[in-house]
Amino acid sequence: MKKIIPKLIFILITIALIYFLKTNFAEYNISKSISACIAAQKKTSKSFNLEESKKYCEKEVRKQKENN
Repeated sequence: MKKIIPKLIFILITIALIYFLKTNFAEYNISKSISACIAAQKKTSKSFNLEESKKYCEKEVRKQKENN
């Protein structure tokens, strides 16, 4: 029984850390998706406007995140 308690405490602490850090990883992924979208638009668009592309990509990525 004494060997099980430290393992159980470790598992509970790990689950709690993953739960709280999940939001940081999600925001990082959204940021990377927006950057990739902007880069793709820059390569495919003849007339590139950074601000318009940034707004468009942010709107589209967040909309996709809500749908999933």
